[in-house]
Amino acid sequence: MRILITEIMWNEGIEELVREGYEVDYDENLWGQREKLLQVVKLYDAIIVRNQTKVDRDLLEAGTNLKVIGRLGVGMDNIDTVEAKKREIKVVYARHANATSVAEYVMAVMLSAYRPLNLADYDIRKGNWDRKKFTGEELANKTLGLIGLGEISHRVAKRANAFGMKVIGYDPFITEYDHIITETGVQVKASLEELLSASDFISLHVPLTPVTKYLISESELKTMKSSAYIINTARGGIIDESALSTALNNHIIAGAFLDVLEVEPITHSNKLMSCERLIMTPHIAGLTNESQIRTSLLVAKEVDKILKGLPSLCIV
Repeated sequence: MRILITEIMWNEGIEELVREGYEVDYDENLWGQREKLLQVVKLYDAIIVRNQTKVDRDLLEAGTNLKVIGRLGVGMDNIDTVEAKKREIKVVYARHANATSVAEYVMAVMLSAYRPLNLADYDIRKGNWDRKKFTGEELANKTLGLIGLGEISHRVAKRANAFGMKVIGYDPFITEYDHIITETGVQVKASLEELLSASDFISLHVPLTPVTKYLISESELKTMKSSAYIINTARGGIIDESALSTALNNHIIAGAFLDVLEVEPITHSNKLMSCERLIMTPHIAGLTNESQIRTSLLVAKEVDKILKGLPSLCIV
């Protein structure tokens, strides 16, 4: 059987597939060569992608031999899962494999917001020694608001607790007996507005769906404290970027950290490029060597299970 990989995959996962006897074709840039991809996909029993490959109806129609799609991550907004199901093509994903990395990223940006050591270093190298300018704040006793209370939020909450933060959350699909509540003591708020107005930091951990599209827009940003920061490691499109740009430029909120954008890579015409109160990273919150080894191995093993007719715990 043949497997096609269209985006970056760590060697550990590729080697696992080869050991199992598969013929593996790996081209980390194939996602950007749409016509070629549509021509060759019919030759493969499985395709493994990240978030750039558009596994839409056209691709699924062209992939006449596809039996399984492996997603090196957790978001499904680039995969037409409904169409895949119609065609009896299984979709497996890297369940929880990068959750720790994303949680550590959230902690890193909160620390960076209050203690920007890189800026202090830059200032010293210009010949200054301004201790007052770089007097920061403590995370202890600050309030972290988590929107979406799944596995990543659970791990963020545990780490925030260790820093002495108060952690609150909002998720209409959570119950008082879910593990994030019983094990970390997250206080669930009855409404999004209640969480927004009470938080010093807000971290988004929800999928991009028609319901969550622009979940954070002008009115929500105005509900936040003027001293608050918002963090998005989930998906671009959950925050209305135009509204965010206005809020940052008018000092409606203190700042934002975006690891994901509506259009990736970002274009120079994007209004966010001129926002000084914003830090952006290139969709790397879940990218650590450790998480990518786990992700690659997990997806490789789950694809292997499907091709062998075995059950998988990672089916969408």
